[in-house]
Amino acid sequence: MAISLRGLLEHDELDLRPLTEHSHRDGMVITWGAVTELLDPSQFLTGREIVLTTGVRQKTKAAQRQFVHVLAANDAVALGFGTGLEHDSVPQATVDAAREVGLPVFEVPYQIPFAAITRLIAEALNSDHLKRVESLLKSHQKLAQTLLSSDLDSMLEELERMLGTQVALTLHGEVISGDYDPARSWHERPVATGLRDKCTLHIAEPYVHQQVVDYAQSLIGLELANKSRLRASQRHANGQVLEDLAGGALVGADAAGRLGALGLNTQREHSVILVQAPSQIERLQTLPLPSDLSSQVSAIIDGRLAIIVAHSKVQLSVKHLDEYLLAAGIPARVGYGGRYPNTTGIRWSYFEALESLRHGERVNEPTKLSLTSLLLAAHDVPLQDLAIEVLGPLQEFDASHDSDLLLTLSEYLNRDGSVGAVAESMGLHRNTVRYRIQQISDLSGYDPNVTSDRVQLWIALSALELG
Repeated sequence: MAISLRGLLEHDELDLRPLTEHSHRDGMVITWGAVTELLDPSQFLTGREIVLTTGVRQKTKAAQRQFVHVLAANDAVALGFGTGLEHDSVPQATVDAAREVGLPVFEVPYQIPFAAITRLIAEALNSDHLKRVESLLKSHQKLAQTLLSSDLDSMLEELERMLGTQVALTLHGEVISGDYDPARSWHERPVATGLRDKCTLHIAEPYVHQQVVDYAQSLIGLELANKSRLRASQRHANGQVLEDLAGGALVGADAAGRLGALGLNTQREHSVILVQAPSQIERLQTLPLPSDLSSQVSAIIDGRLAIIVAHSKVQLSVKHLDEYLLAAGIPARVGYGGRYPNTTGIRWSYFEALESLRHGERVNEPTKLSLTSLLLAAHDVPLQDLAIEVLGPLQEFDASHDSDLLLTLSEYLNRDGSVGAVAESMGLHRNTVRYRIQQISDLSGYDPNVTSDRVQLWIALSALELG
């Protein structure tokens, strides 16, 4: 380890001769040996070093005393005074001033070069540095081996043993590893995952920085990034199964077998939760789920995140999920379906969740399925093409004339064809509403007053909203 003042003075080969009391600083570690002949070397001192001089410029007692005071003010460990050149012995003024300020002084005989002292200090520092590096490398290796052979939780437990204090890991405020008590005082270190996830490593106070923590941060970041890539791949694969189930291509024993391979017991009741965030689809592919949903099967289907929930506390999980998405900065709508058993039940719950999203709220409760919603969910029905064909002319007219034909049509259908109700809701004259209905009929080719045409317009509008 680095050499102390006692170790330096007691070194046999140096023959250093203490001239003042030094026991109060015997255990102080020496950080360096500074050789100087300046009268004021303060700008070159960093503290905790041995200062070596021959006093060439210290011609007067005042200069000798001033030099000692400068060293004391800059936290020098001791003064080594070389004799046999400018001074045959250490000046008495230097010794007296050193005793006044408590600075140890020792004589360096002529035959002992200053380089021998600085080399001894450097070798001790280098040896200490090598030991720290070896210890750090062993710690790195131990952490990496623990992560590779076990998991992230085990690695953090190993880090706790190394630091001698508690550690925990949170993601968007959700604890994903360790025992995190927010009432306790923690040192926080951000963890870079390569994604936009806010991950934090918490280390219980009191904490003194150790380099192994930097390495642990990197390992955690790499592990979470790897898990995210694996999660995205798994969700896309799961989405293929759920898409086949929803589309009716997967039924009976085949459906039970493929869902069973995902870890679903089709004899139990399940509910499907859907998360819709068109601008955040990349994050939904990789986003870790809150603790109460992390063990559930998740999938990406039609640009939405689907979570197939087996437990009964679905509403609580949905509320928790909504809070989690807000903390993650993801503006999303969440919908969910009812709980049903077997493969048909999962399909039915999925359609209910899809239907609930049409309510447009941040959290949407399930409602009874309609034939319209089932049509909209069918992949082999070209409803989007129908919507564009029927409503495209209205969209173009609204864009070029700054009008509200689409909004008027939506209000008209939602209010059961009541001209008076539409006029009141939109603040229009009834004749204006009638004129717009005629424009809609002329442009689209479908008359909102005819039942069959009204159905066509309703399905087209629903498909447009869903798209």
